[in-house]
Amino acid sequence: QVQLVESGGELVQAGGSLRLSCAASGRTFSRYNMGWFRQAPGKEREFVAVIARDGDNTYYTQSVKGRFTISRDNAKNTVYLQMNSLKPEDTAVYYCAASRYYTTTSDDYDYWGQGTQVTVSS
Repeated sequence: QVQLVESGGELVQAGGSLRLSCAASGRTFSRYNMGWFRQAPGKEREFVAVIARDGDNTYYTQSVKGRFTISRDNAKNTVYLQMNSLKPEDTAVYYCAASRYYTTTSDDYDYWGQGTQVTVSS
């Protein structure tokens, strides 16, 4: 069992930056690939980024490439999402999730956090 707790979401102006954190409980964090997803009001949840167990591989959805960076610290059981050059369309609840697979598909994720709100004002 893995419990995930996100933090770092807040209101920020367009062009600004935020770093989201996701702290995991348990001693098995390094066994999981970790993903970030987001859900905007009235929209379906969408994939944002994924990082492999060892941190050597990452993948991003096209709309955030070059602006967002996913990273992890297995010693701290934490995954991060550094978000730069934020746009109003990045406004959403951001979720971290853990999967046995290196995947962009939300159904393949076994554990989810409760989410953190990111609001980008224009």
